[in-house]
Amino acid sequence: MIDEEGEQLGIMPPFEALKTARSQGLDLVEVAPTANPPVCRIINYGKYLYQLSKRQHEARKHQKSIELKEVKFRPRTSEHDFGVKRDHIIEFLQEGSKVKATVMFRGREMAHRNIGMRMMERLMQEVSEVGQVEARPRQEGPNLTAILAPKKVAGKGTTAKPRRAEPSPGPAGEPHAPVPAKLTPRPGVGAAKAAATPEPSGSSEEKVG
Repeated sequence: MIDEEGEQLGIMPPFEALKTARSQGLDLVEVAPTANPPVCRIINYGKYLYQLSKRQHEARKHQKSIELKEVKFRPRTSEHDFGVKRDHIIEFLQEGSKVKATVMFRGREMAHRNIGMRMMERLMQEVSEVGQVEARPRQEGPNLTAILAPKKVAGKGTTAKPRRAEPSPGPAGEPHAPVPAKLTPRPGVGAAKAAATPEPSGSSEEKVG
């Protein structure tokens, strides 16, 4: 048994351990039931629960929670309203929140779901700088929904794929011939190898369509 200060009191029968705890106005709590013999500790159980709850609350405060925001559209959403809602989605993604984009259909609008799909495709394209598609557009009852998540930065979970740079135009407007990866050895050089010329590196950005 262990007392409130952490000192070991030795091995004693359960009734004697309980009597010792009650004589101090405290509780006897079994902290290691699988040990041989089991380990019990004399503590203030109410105070222990309070401190445990406080530690768990502090741990939750430091955890980064990802919220799911929802932005709703209609098939007849005007160009101005579409731009305003798109900007709100970009702000939510930059703050680290996920966004559920919803196109709501009513009545006869259900016959024109292709309008909502085109709106979704345009939205995903215009927010691709800061967001990536986590769930493609799908029909949920009368609504068309898609989930957008903040775009991961290269080096923090994902690696952006470089693009091949386009050859610059020549003097007459014609593009230059691509640079070969390996030069052809000159006659008589024997086993000597020509130095390899690396191709121009591309951009490190990757867009999600």
